[in-house]
Amino acid sequence: MAFSKITGLDAILALLALFLVRRLTSRRLPAPYPPGPKGLPLVGNVLDMPTKHPWKTIADWGELYGRIVYVNVLGQPFVFLNSPNAAYDMLHKKSLIYSDRPSLTMACELVGWDSTLGLKRFGEEFRAMRRLFHLYMGTRSTVEQFAPIEEYEIRDFLKRVLNNPEELGKTVRRTAGAVILQVTYGYEPKEYDDPLVELIERAMKQVSILFGLNAFLVDVLPILKHIPAWFPGAKFKRIAPEWAKCASDTQEVPLRYVKDQMSKGSAVTSFTSKFLEGNHVTPKEETAIKEVAASMYSGGADTTVSSVTMFFLMMMLYPEAQKKAQAEIDAVIGNDRLPSLSDRDQLPYVGALVKEVFRWHPVAPLGLPHRLMQDDVHDGYFIPEGTLVIANIWSVKFLHDPKTYADPMTFNPDRFLGSQPEHDPREYCFGFGRRICPGRHLAEASVWLSCAASLAVFHISKPVDAAGRPIEPVIDFSSGSNSHVAPFRCDIKPRSETARHLILAEDEAK
Repeated sequence: MAFSKITGLDAILALLALFLVRRLTSRRLPAPYPPGPKGLPLVGNVLDMPTKHPWKTIADWGELYGRIVYVNVLGQPFVFLNSPNAAYDMLHKKSLIYSDRPSLTMACELVGWDSTLGLKRFGEEFRAMRRLFHLYMGTRSTVEQFAPIEEYEIRDFLKRVLNNPEELGKTVRRTAGAVILQVTYGYEPKEYDDPLVELIERAMKQVSILFGLNAFLVDVLPILKHIPAWFPGAKFKRIAPEWAKCASDTQEVPLRYVKDQMSKGSAVTSFTSKFLEGNHVTPKEETAIKEVAASMYSGGADTTVSSVTMFFLMMMLYPEAQKKAQAEIDAVIGNDRLPSLSDRDQLPYVGALVKEVFRWHPVAPLGLPHRLMQDDVHDGYFIPEGTLVIANIWSVKFLHDPKTYADPMTFNPDRFLGSQPEHDPREYCFGFGRRICPGRHLAEASVWLSCAASLAVFHISKPVDAAGRPIEPVIDFSSGSNSHVAPFRCDIKPRSETARHLILAEDEAK
């Protein structure tokens, strides 16, 4: 029930007028609100809120009103940050008061995603979950333990792409899922149509919608959760039970698998089995383990899919960058083996290329909202308690700032090399402060290996029509919290017979 679909709910808005008036009652402020688009009485900026590519509209607001933009939607204040300095000053330096999450009525109360780390409220449970996450994969060195899993799966990935290049999207998703399922649960998916992979994929599609910018009216008018499912416009009440079951299953189904394997003595070492071992795991501790495990998947698989798919699109559009990366791989690795994670430091151009994939279109252009836990005055502006603060990392003042990134709309890995490299985008695209992505090291490793191995053996180009003319892709992106590039055709062929034999030889060696 996005904002573009709610204009017919005038009757509901009329019934809630008294509620809105109370929410909007003015008070003496210690400073003015930040500037922003002027709203309407009672409903505020509800009609201004973008539903497609919201990061672009918010960037436009930044050009008009400055780096800190304020809007009010039906009594809910929002602050959008279009500057990395503003994001750092508020979300990092003041992280003690800017690290909460909103309790999204649809996602949290009606569906149940508040149990995962991404939407966990700031407090002791959040800190305990972060500690578990950090112990298992919080540093680059701890992530090295997963290299055999990632390299095993990348060989399978290359073979699948070789045999079915037209199924690239499905193959990318299957491989990302396989890595995180093995790391988290010691579960190796079936060759095709694995039920757990399909369950998680369905859940991630729902999450992208649920975590979007005010995707449901009930998120800004929680009182609507009490209306009956048959009420006109109450589609959210009809889909909530189905989505809630899906959210629950993503935690309970793989947990039952691990516990069953442990009872048989055949469990593969994983995050879940490691922390469930022993006879002194309390119910509270088991719940935390279950929730962290689900957070690992929901926070990692879908984002990796977006980045790897973006890589293939960029290689198709920028063949010179592809050639330079392949020349580096050929010179350093040769053609008798695939790149491994231990080669990362010896392949600087490939590393720069991966950084540019992260920068060109970040997976989560707006990230997840931070909730301010107490009134604050920042840069002379008053920001009230409960404000949702969102960093627009896509913004022309963030990852597309021409003062920071020369010719920012061009894909150019060279910008990160030389004596004066441009700013590392990874400092922005994984979040800020105490809400920075705890699985970023595994995500970086997975994306790097997917890119490096694919470059080593494949030539990626635009497809051609019957007359031999290149078919230009239509570049578009989904508008959910995780933004995926629209499906595109891509021509993927082995670079040589040697490369073909390398893919098959690696597969036979498994």
